[in-house]
Amino acid sequence: MGDELTADLVERLGAAYGRWSGGQSVLIGRDTRRSGPDLERALTAGLAASGSVAISGGILPTPAVALLADESGAVVSASHNPPEYNGVKFFRGGWKLEDEHEEEIEELLDAPDAAGSRGAAEPPVPSSAAPFPDRYVDLVCERFGAPLDGLKVAVDCANGAMYEVGPRAFERLGADVVTIGNTPDGTNINVGCGATDLRLLSETVAVGEFDLGVAFDGDGDRILAVDAQGAELDGDQILAVLALHLGIDLVAVTEMTNLGFHRLMAERGVRVLTTPVGDRYVLEALRREGGRLGGEQSGHIIWLDGHTSGDGLVGAILVCRAVRETGTPLRDLAAAMVKLPQAKANVPVRSKAIPDALRRQIEGLSGEGRVVVRPSGTEPVVRVLAEAETEEAAESLCGRIATLVSRELG
Repeated sequence: MGDELTADLVERLGAAYGRWSGGQSVLIGRDTRRSGPDLERALTAGLAASGSVAISGGILPTPAVALLADESGAVVSASHNPPEYNGVKFFRGGWKLEDEHEEEIEELLDAPDAAGSRGAAEPPVPSSAAPFPDRYVDLVCERFGAPLDGLKVAVDCANGAMYEVGPRAFERLGADVVTIGNTPDGTNINVGCGATDLRLLSETVAVGEFDLGVAFDGDGDRILAVDAQGAELDGDQILAVLALHLGIDLVAVTEMTNLGFHRLMAERGVRVLTTPVGDRYVLEALRREGGRLGGEQSGHIIWLDGHTSGDGLVGAILVCRAVRETGTPLRDLAAAMVKLPQAKANVPVRSKAIPDALRRQIEGLSGEGRVVVRPSGTEPVVRVLAEAETEEAAESLCGRIATLVSRELG
């Protein structure tokens, strides 16, 4: 991420992954960040140094790599983060790597033969053997599509990896599509658009004759939505709409999920699995229990009936199908779930290790509402969520806990 992700590190990471995976072929996709091509070349050089064959998919959403990679896949992307960041994630057999596998690869980073070939020769340019974006659209429409004729949809692509394939899929299914956030320049991914900032989508839908709007994040694995009036729906509400429309009997969510979702699922007889924050944990729970639907409040929507990962495009199509197939506006579908007020804070900290004494103080306040305190996986902050029966109570509880965290760790 940021300045820490150098070409040298990415090359060593490619070499380490190649050694760990036994020299499999690796399909590489990337988002629209300016640093993407250089990091893709570095990753390719490292993979080649370990005997792997790199295949360039060009600009591809993360879920497309999961679907299309024959053996292994890699994505050069920082997902929902600002343009100056970047990252690398790997898939094997279509599935995200487990924590223990990532740790094994990290142990190989500093091996003598993990240095790659940088400086010894020009890194090889990955070859593109097939039109992967077209294949992804074909596959999504075949497996998850249905007629969307008569539906007018605003699609915000976050100036990211979905900027071409997302609108193309909706058009193929017959929707009337207006696209925004589809002019990437390498520096505007997730900037004032997409799932990280719904204001542009809300304004676009509110002044037009739309049935709904959907927004992706930079690498396309998240989706949020707005209804015909431009009111925002988070991942919990989207998941509730899909759970009822798809008629499932089990759903997996994280500890951040609104209590209103749990209450609705209990009323409808749907079993809920709760996991730590992170779509990989939701995936693991679904695979363990044989479930198909799961997600996060942030917009990860996972539908495993024909897929192996969360996919913003699939989630968006399923939401549109729910609206069209029921003939019910999205606002009314979402109204089935009554959200409890939540307040959130990101507290800058020197250390993300939360001492036991601080946890005990926080637990002492949890009687006033539900509290989740967790360190960020990507930023030097501790995230605080407080949920209560009223907005005032949630804000007050969140503020007091944020003050405790800041005083101890800030």
